[in-house]
Amino acid sequence: MNVIRQATFGTAALCLMAISLQAQSADGNGWDWIVAPYGWAASIGTDLERAQPPAGGVSTDRGFDDIVDKIDGAFQIHIEGQGDRFGMFADFTYLGLADEREHPRFHTESDLDMRLFELAAVWSPGEGRYRGLDLFAGLRYIDVDLTVRFVPANTAFSPSTFDGSDSYSDFMFGARYTWALSDRWGLTLRGDGSFGDTEGTWNASAVAQYRMKHGMWVFGYRYLSVELETGDTSTEITMSGPMIGYGFTF
Repeated sequence: MNVIRQATFGTAALCLMAISLQAQSADGNGWDWIVAPYGWAASIGTDLERAQPPAGGVSTDRGFDDIVDKIDGAFQIHIEGQGDRFGMFADFTYLGLADEREHPRFHTESDLDMRLFELAAVWSPGEGRYRGLDLFAGLRYIDVDLTVRFVPANTAFSPSTFDGSDSYSDFMFGARYTWALSDRWGLTLRGDGSFGDTEGTWNASAVAQYRMKHGMWVFGYRYLSVELETGDTSTEITMSGPMIGYGFTF
């Protein structure tokens, strides 16, 4: 059984277990839900390393740093439900970038589109919902469309193109802790990693919440690193920056 199937079935089992156990709770209380769309002003860094230099005499280099390196916006949405002990969440992130960079003997024209989806079951050993320690595990799915065109300065050589488009499924696990600073203010620290089809991903964030009557403002900082390998090419994508959004609670 491949990694994708294992991660998918494992995540489904975790989520079904969480729902079943919550349904059997003695108090019979329903779940609390939050839907939070938010923007991420992420600084993007994309490093490319190939086992062989680009064809066509473009360069003898095998490593190319920051082929996409700019400030751009990324859209995200977080959906989560929690009971007294168990819950589940889903996250979706999309970003699309295009960039051109000059190098000593050539320049690159890069296009990057990435979609990241996370689905996890949550266990809350503490007494309050969305308070204290949460442990979670599930699936992280990454779909990457990366195209890099190498154009030599010497017109005697022809341009070459690298296509690094692929999809990856990982098993994700992590933890977070939420402090209730006051009746309105809260702070959540989260850290997680994933392994499987990728060479590893790492995610960390610090998010503050300001509660309103029917929801909350959320703002903070997030860092995400993704290491991918396609054939003889390794790609590292890093994203970091502030984020802000509003969570609708019900």
